[in-house]
Amino acid sequence: MEDNLSYYHIFYTVAREKNISRAASVLFISQPAVSKAIQKLEENIGTALFFRTKRGVLLTPEGEVLFRSVEAAMQSLSAGEQQLSRMRNLDMGHIRIGVSTTLCKHLLMPYLQSFIHQYPHIRISIFCQSTNQTLKLLEEGSIDIGLIGRPLSEKNISFLTLVEIEDIFVATQTYLDNLKLLHPDTEGSLFDTATILLLDKENMTRQYIDDYLSANHIQPKHLLEITTMDLLIDFAKIGLGIACVIKNFVTDELKSGTLREVPLNIPIHRREIGFACSSRTPLSCAAEQFLAMVTSQSAY
Repeated sequence: MEDNLSYYHIFYTVAREKNISRAASVLFISQPAVSKAIQKLEENIGTALFFRTKRGVLLTPEGEVLFRSVEAAMQSLSAGEQQLSRMRNLDMGHIRIGVSTTLCKHLLMPYLQSFIHQYPHIRISIFCQSTNQTLKLLEEGSIDIGLIGRPLSEKNISFLTLVEIEDIFVATQTYLDNLKLLHPDTEGSLFDTATILLLDKENMTRQYIDDYLSANHIQPKHLLEITTMDLLIDFAKIGLGIACVIKNFVTDELKSGTLREVPLNIPIHRREIGFACSSRTPLSCAAEQFLAMVTSQSAY
């Protein structure tokens, strides 16, 4: 069949035009070249496909059978080209994004809102999970883009920095005052006496904070693990303890005094958050346009 593929387009055109001369004009090739291609196809298949009439050529019964299959194939190819054209023009497409619940709410949402407004026909799937799971899905090719903290290893990853974040410890003023009343003579760290609220160990942020605590020889004695950043912030606001949160996400609470930042002798290093994609897998037109829009809107 492979030997005949180059002839099928000529066969299809001749069958539609019912005239070799008109088919040659449509195909922008010579009439002898058309005749030779049809002859070669008939030889390869082993049957006549056309018979001559006074006005041109018509399909034989065998030619009719072949034409129906070739016509379906040509229509399928045409539909595929139209879909590709729509994808290039962003009239259709699909973007798969992996992101944690917290980053989705606080960072991804505004970009999604803007993108969907400009390109309402692009389908978007959101996979909410941890950074480690997002990196795994990127490696497998199951998602196009991941919104994550910059990984330690960027092997096979392209990373576009979106924003810098700062991890801090916060609590209500009431909680801090009560803690001081309960332990007036304590000169050591609050980590020895307070209830410390942290994300669970599956979270990349928790792993980063654990490294900080270990490097500074800090070992909280009363620890409460929370599954999401939003719950961590809410538990801190009701006075449950001192929570490690991302400063960028509690600016309103800090400004209003609902939460107070607990000063650290050694601040936690800032981290980069951004969009990651596999350097081994080409992005779709829709995904490329999304990242281009992010780049144009990002202040970083």
